[in-house]
Order: sequence, then structure tokens, then C-alpha cells
Amino acid sequence: MQHCAAIRKANPIRQNTRTVKKLYPHVTDSQLIILRELSRTLRLSVQNGDLIMLDGSWYVTHSGLLRIAQRRRCSGIKTELAESVSNPRESLWVFKATVFKSESQYFVGYGDADPSNVSPLVHGAEMRVAETRAVNRALRKAYGIGICSIEEIGSVPEQSERQASKRPPKPANGNYGGPKVRDRLCQLIRQHQLDPSLVKSYATDFCGVKILREATRQQVEAFVAHLADWAEKDRNALLCQLNSYLSAKEGAA
Repeated sequence: MQHCAAIRKANPIRQNTRTVKKLYPHVTDSQLIILRELSRTLRLSVQNGDLIMLDGSWYVTHSGLLRIAQRRRCSGIKTELAESVSNPRESLWVFKATVFKSESQYFVGYGDADPSNVSPLVHGAEMRVAETRAVNRALRKAYGIGICSIEEIGSVPEQSERQASKRPPKPANGNYGGPKVRDRLCQLIRQHQLDPSLVKSYATDFCGVKILREATRQQVEAFVAHLADWAEKDRNALLCQLNSYLSAKEGAA
């Protein structure tokens, strides 16, 4: 418990800087400057999955945005399907989200999703992706968050995917131990004797999705890299983080 308390009291800027240097060894000074500003103004945590760096740029996650809304006492969030521009037959969905900062002050955002702008891993879940994107956009407008959310990113162009498929898989912590990210995750759970259900809960929160299969491959890869590094460097701190999901698990039961 003392170890958990020490983590919570850690300076967010120092904690984020230390975590990022472990997760992204080649991080640049300019990227660290942006990170420190995000840490100071928005109190976002890399360790908790609020921020992810992809292709050299910082992205906020859905869970990070919800934490900001909670801290700033968001009055409510309302979503509704934009039926006039949605086409269920083509799996094209558009949602409108309204974030209420107070009863009289609100901000609106729209999000769309179809098979062409989501990862193949979440085909069939376009409706939920569209709703999440709408909520993220409305939250970013409401709280003046200039960086894009990871869930708003569309699918990788086909040509880039072909090129990426020719490259060897990037290691999460030395090597993946297999051709699939899922295999690497299972290996980490066994190696460090982690609770699979708590890891799944943490992964869902880290990726900012309702169910893990909605996460993109990039998000899952980032989580596996994060989990591997944390388990190797400070397993006790990782267990502390995982145990924070026990109450939610027991409540659901």
C-alpha cells in the first residue's frame, strides 16, 4: 500500500518523463517538451494510458479524455445516431455527441466510421467506433484539447499496410516470442504471473475502448510494449495498477 501511495504522489511531469524514456528510448527533446506541457496543463499520465505516442506524435486516449472530464466535473455526455447520414447496409455510422460542462454550456462533436476508415480488427464494430470518436471530439472541444485522440485516427492506407507487412515485427521487449501480439501478451502474463482478467481490464482502459477487440493493432502493440517494460522494471508497481481493477471486477460480479 505504501508503494501505491508513493506512485500516486509522484510528480506527474517527472513520472511521465521517466515512463516515456523507458517506453520510447528514442524520444526527442521536442517530444518531451510537448509531453511536459500536456502533463502540466491536462494532468495526463502515460503510465495510466492517457497518452500514446505513434509515429512521433502524441495522441490522447478515450480513457484519458474521460478522466479529464471527471476531474473538471463534466455535467453529462449525450450521444445520438445521425440517421439521415448513416447507412447501416454499408456499415456507415455517424454519431453526434454533446458534452455538457454545465446545464447551460455545452459542446457538440461528430464522429463517423465505416469499413474504410477503421482497422480490420474492428470490422463489425463501426457503430461503436463512431460513437467513441464523436464523444472524443466533443470532449476535446469542450476542454480545449488540441491534440487528436488515438480513436479518431483512420485506417492505415493500403500501400502502407503492404509495406509494413514486409517488415519484421517490432519487439515489445526484446522480441514478441511469436508472430502475433496476442501470443506475446499471453507469454508476458505467464512469465510474470499476472491475472489475465485484470490485464484485460487494464488493456481495455489503456486502449480507451469498451471491449478489447475494438482496439486497433497499434493500440494493442503499444499496450504490450508498455506492459512488458513495466513488468520488467517494476513488477510491484504493475501489480498495484492491476489490483486497482479488482473493485470494478468484484462489483461486476
